[in-house]
Amino acid sequence: MSAAKSINGYLINQAKDGQWWIDSVGGENIAGPFPTEALAIEVASVLQDQPAAPKRRGKDKP
Repeated sequence: MSAAKSINGYLINQAKDGQWWIDSVGGENIAGPFPTEALAIEVASVLQDQPAAPKRRGKDKP
């Protein structure tokens, strides 16, 4: 296994079985498995975080 690489704010890690995964900095699996590191890097380079949903206000607030 090799050291994790950081691409676009995501970590590229190789699992024990040789497959590659894209993880968040917090360790959550984001995408994978990928057969090659190059493919995982290509996917991570185009991933974008989605902004949080707006908070509800007013009388509709639960």
